[in-house]
Amino acid sequence: MNKQNACVIGMQWGDEGKGKVIDLLSKDFDIVVRAQGGSNAGHTVVIGDEEFILHLIPSGILRDSVTCVIGNGVVVDPEQLLTEIAELQGRNVEVAGKLLVSDRAQVVMPYHKALDAAREKALGDGKLGTTLRGIGPAYAEKVAREGVRMCDLIDPQKCRTALQHHIPLVNKLLQNVYEEEPVDPTEVADWAVRNGEAIRHLVGDTVEFLNDAVRTSRSILCEGAQGSLLDVDFGTYPFCTSSNASAGGMSTGTGLAPKELGTVIGVLKAYTTRVGTGPFPTELNDEIGGRLRERGREFGATTGRPRRCGWFDAVATRYTSMINGVDELAVTKLDVLEGIDPLKICVAYEIDGRQVETFPARASALAAAQPVYIEMPGWHGETAKDNSTDSLCPEAAAYVEKLCELVGAPARIISIGSERGQTLAG
Repeated sequence: MNKQNACVIGMQWGDEGKGKVIDLLSKDFDIVVRAQGGSNAGHTVVIGDEEFILHLIPSGILRDSVTCVIGNGVVVDPEQLLTEIAELQGRNVEVAGKLLVSDRAQVVMPYHKALDAAREKALGDGKLGTTLRGIGPAYAEKVAREGVRMCDLIDPQKCRTALQHHIPLVNKLLQNVYEEEPVDPTEVADWAVRNGEAIRHLVGDTVEFLNDAVRTSRSILCEGAQGSLLDVDFGTYPFCTSSNASAGGMSTGTGLAPKELGTVIGVLKAYTTRVGTGPFPTELNDEIGGRLRERGREFGATTGRPRRCGWFDAVATRYTSMINGVDELAVTKLDVLEGIDPLKICVAYEIDGRQVETFPARASALAAAQPVYIEMPGWHGETAKDNSTDSLCPEAAAYVEKLCELVGAPARIISIGSERGQTLAG
């Protein structure tokens, strides 16, 4: 294992606080690379009085010494990326010379968003609750070998030719299946050429760049988006994202060999949240759930949607710890639990009258699961007195210790607030 590199992944349904953790760790790395997902991700970093919300650009961009890479596994909306760059530069964050986009990355086209919205509308009450950013259709076309890649986007003639053949197929789907308006082929082609020209200077061979970094002993931090319970293979299918949000996706999404990923750091909240539809065994539709939402500011960074909140689920996180080979934990938002007593932790499910401690494959089984809880004493004062783990109040320390025991990994980082300084290092 390459011990100088590391991989940060989410262990729940996303929104675990990966942005803060990556920002904290990035000071010790030369390169931060994003491996999957698209502009449906939202990483929030708070520095002093400033809050930065990043959708495509890795959180390491806020460090002057870090080079950021958008890997081949990401689906890139060039318009969103250019907007994000402009916003950062407007806030005096330097991007020029610090960002490289893979020439193998798939492009999110305007018709992907049209298809995304049309499909959700057609599903009605059975909709998946996507962000409508075109992510699913972009990944679907990638797998169908029909997508536009960055290397195509920056070649105007090749891009126009490809779209000339592909857009009529898209419009047949929009009109004949979904009964929606077609997209204008000329407008889409002009959009592609315009954005390809604007983004050309950022596009390059990131696979060679990253592997050259390995050869020259530069350190790499791989950044995961979403969470492992949203992984298309291991998550709550079909209520999941369209990429591999677990550690395996870090290799295929960057071109780094698995042995080069280094230490796997799993990020989890001290409770559980979920955005959108799908099963959630420990969800709390009561005063405590509302308190977690308000105190934890649980509103989506990308969509603004209120997050569903519930008790910590050790069955789910033990499962994601296993599939990711998690070495260390980063426990976030521990302070949100202040004043709640007792605290509950789900340690098993009861499904069809049988108690199980494993995570089911079928979403319907998870939807039917009744959580089996243990209780832990809460705390009413400050969670910690300073930035050392020794300063945790006894009840908070015991709670974290129990989470680590149940999940099967030690805590390296404990976050007790949104700012960089509100972090305890283990």
